[in-house]
Amino acid sequence: AAAGEMDSGWRIHLWEPFAAMHIFLSAFDEVPDPRASNARHDLGELLVIAFVAVLCGSASCAEMAAFGRAKESLFRGFLKLKHAIPSHDTFSGVFRMIDPKALDAAFGKVLADVAALLREGDVIAIDGKALRGARDKGESARTRMMVSAYASRLRLTLATATADHGTELEAGLEVLGLIALKGKVVTADALHCNRRTVAAINTQGGDWCLALKGNQDSLLSDARACFGQVKGGHPVARLEETGHGRKETRSAVVVSAQGLAEHHDFPGLKAFGRIEATREIDGASTSETRFFALSWMPTPEVLLATVRAHWAIENALHWQLDVSFREDAARNRKDNGPGNIAVLRRRALDLVRRDTSKGSLSIKLKRAGWDEAFLRSILNGL
Repeated sequence: AAAGEMDSGWRIHLWEPFAAMHIFLSAFDEVPDPRASNARHDLGELLVIAFVAVLCGSASCAEMAAFGRAKESLFRGFLKLKHAIPSHDTFSGVFRMIDPKALDAAFGKVLADVAALLREGDVIAIDGKALRGARDKGESARTRMMVSAYASRLRLTLATATADHGTELEAGLEVLGLIALKGKVVTADALHCNRRTVAAINTQGGDWCLALKGNQDSLLSDARACFGQVKGGHPVARLEETGHGRKETRSAVVVSAQGLAEHHDFPGLKAFGRIEATREIDGASTSETRFFALSWMPTPEVLLATVRAHWAIENALHWQLDVSFREDAARNRKDNGPGNIAVLRRRALDLVRRDTSKGSLSIKLKRAGWDEAFLRSILNGL
């Protein structure tokens, strides 16, 4: 009996990744396969290998194939691999053809339980990031972009859309249509401060806090005029932070935009926010004033917290993609390849973030490649 219990426990440990991988394989079944009917490698298995490879630090199709060969015994624990590990040309060909929207939707299905943890008032940040290496000679550095909808508190990518040749606004509208916005606050930079975006958010019952700059010159002018009428005693929130040799002070004020929604044909506009920020580094001081269009009348403290939450998409997503996943150096260029591999990086980041053990994210990615037990624990985070 003892031997049987030991054998049972060993088998459970050995097959631990199977349940998590079965979730992925089931989700990947819904990704349309554009290849010919006689394709040798199962699409779901190929995507699983690619995803685990990226989770362990692979940055290219050649590295995915090399990782798959190095870990073939691990993958054979839960994949059939009738034709062994795909070559780098096979990985490249598949990623050039499959639809990034369908791939991201499959990951969204896998992580749906995490997304369900969103609360009333949570911030969903919308922003685009240039795929700088995904361009041929002579193309603009912003030719290809990936626009993400990012749940700041959960540090989770909710949806993504590729943006080519300056279509970031359209991609932003696309991701807004892929997620539930009711009761949430959408934040974005000035590019998205326009009638189409606010209408899309209003329709879904969400609120918005959008940076207001010169692209809405008339609206910005009226916002400045509203703040010019602020009298003494008006509520102000202040926040001071020090660390790493710098001191930052932010003050926030919110004023009503009564009547201006109709005047500017800007549906849902209720208020303007202003944040004045001062930064001191080694005795040198800089200051900046930012304005925001708001769909509700938050307190100044809530405005500060909302704007601060927006920066999670820069600090916790975009910065980590460059530092830990080397996205700026990635050279995938052809067709849908850049977008699909960008999806893998974002979803790998989502998954490794669920691990609560000590260590930096970069170390965890390397450790997942070195230590199969640790890799199992990350996959079992699902």
